[in-house]
Amino acid sequence: MKLTVSIALAIFVLTTTLGAQQRQVIQPPGTTVGLPFSPAVRVGNMLYLSGQIGNRSGTRELADTGITGQTRQALENIKALLASAGSSLDRAVKCTVFLVDIKDYAAMNAVYATYFPKDPPARSTVAGSGLALGARVEIECIATAG
Repeated sequence: MKLTVSIALAIFVLTTTLGAQQRQVIQPPGTTVGLPFSPAVRVGNMLYLSGQIGNRSGTRELADTGITGQTRQALENIKALLASAGSSLDRAVKCTVFLVDIKDYAAMNAVYATYFPKDPPARSTVAGSGLALGARVEIECIATAG
């Protein structure tokens, strides 16, 4: 029994230590400081991006007031964040889109499709009641690194 507990404890410590060593916070230049989240985190060969809204890089100012412009800017922000982590849009495996109004779905989808023209990642889209800075759309992604 002691041996089993000791082995289990050793495995736990080893996997926890290895997992901590593999976790890397990605902070590209121009990242807004003082926010309680990381723009992206790399664990092994996976990248987990925080949701991106349509703000101009390094500011809290929305690039546009409409869904089309905000979707485009959010995806440009994702593209830049992936590039800074050594990845790209074609390595995205899952995206989640948050809309303030589900009526914006078609317009968002038209822009989104131009960024993923072939073999798009898996995706979920939900509508809620509000997003940061009054944004109309927020998009988060999971991608492979490399």
